[in-house]
Amino acid sequence: MRRLLPSPPLSAALLLIWLLLNDTLAPGQALLGALLALALPLLTDRLRPERARLRRPLRAARLLMVVLVDIVLANIEVARRILGPESVLRPRFVWLPLDIRDPHGIAALAGIITLTPGTVSSDLSADRRYLLVHAFNCDDPAALAASIKQRYERPLMEIFT
Repeated sequence: MRRLLPSPPLSAALLLIWLLLNDTLAPGQALLGALLALALPLLTDRLRPERARLRRPLRAARLLMVVLVDIVLANIEVARRILGPESVLRPRFVWLPLDIRDPHGIAALAGIITLTPGTVSSDLSADRRYLLVHAFNCDDPAALAASIKQRYERPLMEIFT
């Protein structure tokens, strides 16, 4: 079974995304989406040296809710700052020291940071111990790093280790 369906969650996500992008449940699109959802993981299976192991799926669901709330709040904050005076903005780059070692967790953290308005992950050190984050407005780099570590990195460490 593993040979025919190497990653059931990936296949399910591909099918769902295909149907959402096409905005239809027409049988032809559903069939094409199902074929892609089965074929793509099979074709790319050898490209993934390590498999992600989600240890605590309920923690992942809670993290997803935190991220969604943070995205909404960050949108409001960025809009408020954009409409305000430019002279009060303090953009800066911050090197975030990483405790997480799982490559999937690091990728998830970088994605969460980039999805949240006002921040972008822009580089990862060669030893994977630091992530460079650009903040649209940051008065206190230590507070930004502490917030990211507490809100996102710590839960990701529980999920991926």
